[in-house]
Amino acid sequence: MLESIRTATQGFVGKAIMTVVMGLIIVSFVIWGVGDMLRGFTSSTVASVGSQKISAQDYHFAYERLLQQYQRRLRQPFTNEQARAVGLDREVLQRLLSEAAIDEEARKLGLNVSEEALRAMIVSNPSFRDKSGAFDPQKFAGVLRDNDMNERMFVSDLRKTALRQFIVAALTTGIAAPKAEATAEADFQGQTRSIDYFILPASAAGEIAQPSEETLKSYFDDRMSQYRAPEYRAMDIVSLEPETLANPDEISDADAQAAYDQVAGKDPRYGSPEKRDLQQILFPNDAEAEAAEARIKAGASFEDIVKERNLQPDETDIGETTKDGIIDKAEADAVFALPQGGVSGVLKSQFGPVIVRVKSITPSTVKPYAEVAQEIKRQVSASRAGDKIQAIHDKIEDARVSGKSLAEVAKDAGLTAQAIPAVDTQGLDPKGAPVNLPDKTDLLRAAFASDVGLDEAPLQTKDNGFVWFSISKIEPSHDRSFDDAKAEVEAQWRADEIAKALAAKADDLVKQLRSGGTVADVAKSAGAEAKTAADIHRDDKTLPEAVVAAIFREPADGEGSAASPDGRAVFKITADKTPPVDFADLRVKEMAQQLDASTRDSLLDQYVEALRRSLGVVVHPEVLQSAEGG
Repeated sequence: MLESIRTATQGFVGKAIMTVVMGLIIVSFVIWGVGDMLRGFTSSTVASVGSQKISAQDYHFAYERLLQQYQRRLRQPFTNEQARAVGLDREVLQRLLSEAAIDEEARKLGLNVSEEALRAMIVSNPSFRDKSGAFDPQKFAGVLRDNDMNERMFVSDLRKTALRQFIVAALTTGIAAPKAEATAEADFQGQTRSIDYFILPASAAGEIAQPSEETLKSYFDDRMSQYRAPEYRAMDIVSLEPETLANPDEISDADAQAAYDQVAGKDPRYGSPEKRDLQQILFPNDAEAEAAEARIKAGASFEDIVKERNLQPDETDIGETTKDGIIDKAEADAVFALPQGGVSGVLKSQFGPVIVRVKSITPSTVKPYAEVAQEIKRQVSASRAGDKIQAIHDKIEDARVSGKSLAEVAKDAGLTAQAIPAVDTQGLDPKGAPVNLPDKTDLLRAAFASDVGLDEAPLQTKDNGFVWFSISKIEPSHDRSFDDAKAEVEAQWRADEIAKALAAKADDLVKQLRSGGTVADVAKSAGAEAKTAADIHRDDKTLPEAVVAAIFREPADGEGSAASPDGRAVFKITADKTPPVDFADLRVKEMAQQLDASTRDSLLDQYVEALRRSLGVVVHPEVLQSAEGG
């Protein structure tokens, strides 16, 4: 197989597989799980779907992997009993049964993936490429070896994954949510309201009497868990990233210019590419397309053809796109050669013959080389730091084997270890201040899954750097005494009392509005300033979330109040609008795409469930229990 792959890298096989298919295969590793490949043979069967069997080892591996994910997420042991209580055992079994059902359907349909196609998938996988972008047989073999795999196992599971995705793609491609559903959702999201309002400040609550010791203790006892001290960890960290090794002075102007030419107008840091707002008419066949083209040449407008074919805006408007956003290169070249307002001849698109009109053009913006030269050089230098990073990495790892501390090996490698006295799972120190950490999310997750004295492998960062850490101390989470938390307890008690007083006062003011009072008059009587806010959407960010939610809870001409960070908002709704749905609008497009994805997921779930019913599912509880380790 490896020899065949080496041959494939020299020929044209890889180019024969469509990019979209490769995308589906690569995405499938996320959907179905690469880890399922790491399995051996067992005669024990947990369950079967048709002729497809799920071995005890298959199940045990998937179950243990999910259990470990929960342990890392919770940063504490997660037992089989806890896993069963939340249904992890059922979740794993149902996923494996669904995969087996699709595998069995692929077998019954006689579907297969050729060796040539599998080779193309492997050589196109970025995980198996060297720094030049070429397939590296040694890297491929190394990845398999590191994961305790062989070629046969890898190729077998890759074939299954590919066939699953072919079936999924055939089932869901072109499926969209009903237009009525999309319209209803667009109406919901597009609805806006305007209000007159004012903020009742905290001072309007009046004087809050000093609470007694007994009151505060009772308040604390009722909410003791809120004042629990989190777990803190002390650790040493060593960060090695390309940015730390970058030296712009070592990059020549020629190399920097070449790098600039590749990104200018494409990378948003150095400018943006030309965009065109496009409309298109898709025709069912060449004859109708050519007839329409002849009509346009004879003097008819693009809009005339749209009206004649009774097309709606959502059927013609593509929206703004870059040249790279058009899949077919010939079509892209033709469209981006047109002037603003220009109409193309008949073009061949991936969906059929089309005629395209350019509504508007947004020119590209490119920062001059001189303005970004230093930044370009820094990035080029960082991109070339791979060999240096690997050498330092190996030096540190060799030194760690000798028993030296992380601080010692960092010093030997010319780096500085960062000592963190205490940090919680949120990345905060005991005073609540954020701690500066490299690769913060992944580091905290790994650190709180580790323990004192463990020699953990370094984390690899997204830019191919490394972060080492060692835990030196753990301060467990614990209940705080009333005396320790008293200041916080009193502050929270007082805030709650103010909120109650403001809510009561706001209720009286709302009653005045409902009795015919104006916001201006009521605000004046409360010593507040009347304000207005127009065209508020449900996801509006200019007002507090609680206020926006309250605005849309009331009738279209209603009044109400809601807590806000600086007091309490009292409002009256002055306008309620739901504009006509424009499927060319970016917000509507994004919403429709989400609905389409949800519809496809629902269809896939129904399809798999029907497969399982028709093929027959058999589960062996005793083998299942044994495979769980309980």
